[in-house]
Amino acid sequence: MGTIGDAEPATMKSGGVLNDEDEESPIEEVRLTVGNTDDPTLPVWTFRMWFLGLLSCVLLSFLNQFFSYRTEPLVITQITVLVASLPIGRFMAAVLPTTKFGIPGFGSRRFSLNPGPFNMKEHVLIAIFANAGSAFGNGSAYAVGIIDIIKALYRRNISFLAGWLLIITTQVLGYGWAGLLRKYVVDPAHMWWPGTLVQVSLFRALHEKEDRRMTRAKFFVIALICSFSWYAVPGYLFPTLTSISWVCWLFSKSVTAQQLGSGMKGLGLGALTLDWSAVSSFLFSPLMSPFFAIVNIFVGYFLIIYIVIPIAYWGVDLYSAKKFPIFSSHLFTSEGQTYNISAIVNNKFELDLAQYEQQGRIHLSMFFALTYGFGFATIASTLTHVAFFYGREIYSRYRASYTGKEDIHTKLMRRYKDIPSWWFHLLLVGTIAVSLMLCTLLKNQVQMPWWGLLFASVLAFIFTLPISIITATTNQTPGLNIITEYLMGIILPGRPIANVCFKTYGYMSMAQAVSFLSDFKLGHYMKIPPRSMFLVQFIGTIIAGTINVAIAFWLLNSIDNICQDALLPPNSPWTCPGDRVFFDASVIWGLVGPKRIFGHLGNYNTMNWFFLGGALGPFIVWLFHKAFPKQSWIPLINLPVILGATGAMPPATPLNYNAWIIVGTIFNFFVFRYRKQWWQRYNYILSAAMDAGVAFMGVLLYFVLGMENVSLTWWGTDGEHCDLATCPTAKGVAVEGCPAF
Repeated sequence: MGTIGDAEPATMKSGGVLNDEDEESPIEEVRLTVGNTDDPTLPVWTFRMWFLGLLSCVLLSFLNQFFSYRTEPLVITQITVLVASLPIGRFMAAVLPTTKFGIPGFGSRRFSLNPGPFNMKEHVLIAIFANAGSAFGNGSAYAVGIIDIIKALYRRNISFLAGWLLIITTQVLGYGWAGLLRKYVVDPAHMWWPGTLVQVSLFRALHEKEDRRMTRAKFFVIALICSFSWYAVPGYLFPTLTSISWVCWLFSKSVTAQQLGSGMKGLGLGALTLDWSAVSSFLFSPLMSPFFAIVNIFVGYFLIIYIVIPIAYWGVDLYSAKKFPIFSSHLFTSEGQTYNISAIVNNKFELDLAQYEQQGRIHLSMFFALTYGFGFATIASTLTHVAFFYGREIYSRYRASYTGKEDIHTKLMRRYKDIPSWWFHLLLVGTIAVSLMLCTLLKNQVQMPWWGLLFASVLAFIFTLPISIITATTNQTPGLNIITEYLMGIILPGRPIANVCFKTYGYMSMAQAVSFLSDFKLGHYMKIPPRSMFLVQFIGTIIAGTINVAIAFWLLNSIDNICQDALLPPNSPWTCPGDRVFFDASVIWGLVGPKRIFGHLGNYNTMNWFFLGGALGPFIVWLFHKAFPKQSWIPLINLPVILGATGAMPPATPLNYNAWIIVGTIFNFFVFRYRKQWWQRYNYILSAAMDAGVAFMGVLLYFVLGMENVSLTWWGTDGEHCDLATCPTAKGVAVEGCPAF
């Protein structure tokens, strides 16, 4: 079957393979990982690619959106599709008819459902198709959170059309300018995008010929069946296995012990899990994270959770911490009661100042407050860390991208027709036009003024190139979420939906642009025709966004009190931990505004010093490195990683981190070190199979048992048995179900 990006005539060697070893990549990691050959005759625009690509896109969009509302959300990643689609693709190549036929309107061109063996280029496009709906594989579209908080937590309405336009425009907007930046961050050899090399190596490994009894495909099927079968136990029969908080069981009447031992509501001391969804929730599969990253995360996690938090809570009683739970993303009054957000929202969906003054200032749990502080520090430290430790390298590589010669990969890609610039211009202008219609004709639903959209777009555009360069050279991607919500909260306080819409347009369009460019670099290394890449990404994004909206409206309208953890039945899985944090952010930054939380009118203005501390930290480490150049361990101190180690908390909990660190260490240190051949062949396969098995059983349990309200009731279905973990410990604070101090 022909391809959209048909190759132009090229000098060929035997076997139709183009080869040039004179222009090696200047990056050693690329030379060791990426092949220097290409066969431009391989078909990519095939029936197999369309069928498996569309199926993968639909399944991933459905599953990730479905699981995003659950207490332990499971993100099915691109790696799962990459592994699962290979045996299916080969099966289709073995059974589909090879007969060629013509299609009216295509002249004399002939097509076939089976143009030959299932090839690597088809495989790459299928994986990109599946991943098109989420930036860096983060599950569902970010803007779905806006729909969720409006309908489930604010108990207001937003139309399906407004929700669909919001999601599609925020997902596609960044593609317009990202395409115009390809010549700066994709084509140059020095812009090497380290994160793509894992995928390249996995594609090459999976397409090697196998002559073993236990093939990767057979191992995948066996592991998937085991994962599928086992998840019925923690997913339905024995949910307590999701969080084995044995400290709570030993000290059933001690608030302090349960604060320490609860894996989901406390510090998780000793908490374990036998549930894969708890292992891979929020932080993704630990089998895919290199050990050095796990160590950095562990160091930051240990310092923050087991040193800073205990000192701040029990030692200093920071911000009257003992009046509130030690670990909570909820908002509180000064007396430790849950803050009534509905009471301070008026009929115009804006802040009711009189009601706010009556309830008083909003208070955060000490951990939640410090989470924002460390978030401020992480943003600042990322910029200064990259500037001091990678600044010269980034600058030299950026200059080399203009002055250096083309490497073999860029030369090979010249054989394919490039994407006309007007495609991106049209996409950018069209998306902005539709977004402006949303902000004017449907402004009563999204609150954001037209100038807010233009401001967010300009902000995202300005940051896309530098952040793309940082990602392409250091594999670190600073986010704009806190910056955007802080800015809009100062400019336009009192409007929560306007704030989250501004944040989504500013942050998500930049993130989607960087993800778009990352995928293009993967296609660059794998020699995929650029036009095929663009169309797959664009079509996949539209399909994924549409499915995300449909599933969101279905669940929000069919599950009573979804996301309202205080109103849901005990141990209901539909607690929406991510949306709860998103909602609280809309209250903090949008409804109440940063001036009344982190400014002079709030309780947490000292948190702003974290910006300065974060900015100075890498500079101090850099000075030590210059003063003691022979100490090789000093530059290994990565403050952005250490300070941002708990960035997923909340909604992630210590249980998730404990499990992720333990499992990751077992496989990426011990197995990698002592069973390297097994690790090389089966590690990623196991990860994909575990994700897929849990996903399919989770959906099956919901449709067969959940929708019929068929449930079990016994000790093993009664949660983690840490009810006292959410209790305050200050004297005089009375909370229902908690002992008095």
